Amino acid sequence: MEQFAAYGHAIVAMAGTAIFGLLLSPLSAMRKTKIGLAPGSEPEADYSSSVYRWHRCYANLSETMGYFLAVTVAAMLAGASPFWVNLLASIFFVSRLVLAFVHIRGLGRPDMSLRSFSYVGGWAVCVILGLMAIVGVFAGG
Repeated sequence: MEQFAAYGHAIVAMAGTAIFGLLLSPLSAMRKTKIGLAPGSEPEADYSSSVYRWHRCYANLSETMGYFLAVTVAAMLAGASPFWVNLLASIFFVSRLVLAFVHIRGLGRPDMSLRSFSYVGGWAVCVILGLMAIVGVFAGG
């Protein structure tokens, strides 16, 4: 495991993101249950509803977590710069915390507001990490 020691911040960011998702899941589900929704169902798309915002908060994280984990691990395995992998993984984690806060508090408009920008910030980090992995493989070989 010594070869991954330099990626400590990225590993913590991945674990933190996963734990955050595990916490959001029951918190979102409990709110949906309170209004009588069956397990697995979605609330009506209404950003004025806190239940819908909690649902979207969890869904947004779930939709991006797999990509984040995949590109971060790929960048680490490809030997990409630990500084940049750690920094970008940490930025992704923080962007998801910001996105959750914005969703839950109902800040901004549904589109093209702080919510959209924090989502796109995390998305861009994933693209960069993926490109770093690809470059690392071809530059190292």
